[in-house]
Amino acid sequence: MKTLFIFGTRPEAIKLAPLIIHFKKQFPISTFVCVSAQHRELLDQVLNFFEIKPDFDLNLMKPNQSLNELTANIITSLTPVINEIKPDLVFVQGDTTTVFAGALCAFYNQTKVVHVEAGLRSGNRYSPFPEEINRQLTSKLSDYHFTPTALASLNLKNEGITEHVYEVGNTVIDALLVAKEKVSHDSKKYEDYFENLDLNKKLILVTCHRRESFGEGIKNIFSAVKEIALSHPEVEFVYPVHPNPNVKLQAETILSNINNVKLVEPLEYPHLVWLLTKVYLVLTDSGGLQEEAPTFGKPVLVLREVTERVEGIEAGTAKLVGNKKETIMNELNNLLNDSMKYNKMANAVNPYGDGFTSERIFNILTK
Repeated sequence: MKTLFIFGTRPEAIKLAPLIIHFKKQFPISTFVCVSAQHRELLDQVLNFFEIKPDFDLNLMKPNQSLNELTANIITSLTPVINEIKPDLVFVQGDTTTVFAGALCAFYNQTKVVHVEAGLRSGNRYSPFPEEINRQLTSKLSDYHFTPTALASLNLKNEGITEHVYEVGNTVIDALLVAKEKVSHDSKKYEDYFENLDLNKKLILVTCHRRESFGEGIKNIFSAVKEIALSHPEVEFVYPVHPNPNVKLQAETILSNINNVKLVEPLEYPHLVWLLTKVYLVLTDSGGLQEEAPTFGKPVLVLREVTERVEGIEAGTAKLVGNKKETIMNELNNLLNDSMKYNKMANAVNPYGDGFTSERIFNILTK
């Protein structure tokens, strides 16, 4: 059997890493890795951490690249790779443009598609954009659908997809547990890296980068952080500033020169994992952090109006707060001032996985 894993961003790399490692250990399966490098630097950090060397690097990242251009470039560049390897299975993960274009290219070449983390739906085709439509189209192109939860499987059923649908959990938890073990052996290194943080304060991790928040939404989020920081000196915010100029400029304008707001460079994955073990709560618009933080008992306030990861909302590990200033401030104050509300979220059970998802996927596909 020949398998080809296609991905292009850091979240995809994190979630596919444990599966790639599992497949590479198995003889006589031949496993190949192709990256689009939709995100170059952040992707490389994860590859290095998990010691994964791509067999093919399309290196397609360009400044201000449109979705039309990126999609066309992925399909054009990936076609010769598929023709050369002639894989039995092409793996894609999640909902990026690389996922949709990779699945479409595999379909055009009549190659079976394995969709990892299938079935997520927000119900709003423009939020998150373009991810919601990417995952819907990828589901139509896929032959095997590995869903993280029962709700994701139900979403596929409601769309008429019932064959080869398997509920297996999310590989992000596999990756997180591997990473936690790796960073625990070198904790001093990470303590030194974050020496400017006051670990005696209640640390709040902020991540913010979604297109749908650009403009007024970003201003609202950062303004809420500023006011909470100024009114709560016992709290410290740490924000790895996203390099997108739509985000970076607003962060520097609103959040600079506040003593208990630390603007830092984008974090490598192991640094993020270490920091997650130390923070009090997470304020984010990231999909991955909605899944990861509850593993460490960290409440998540989601800076989005809708989320495709509703299981966390239902389980109580996360809460939607959108990007309105007053709402964000109210919810932050609730968790900072009300220990019962905080403990209820912190002790809720993570619905996204147990660390054995990669093994389940391998066993199902090799039966």
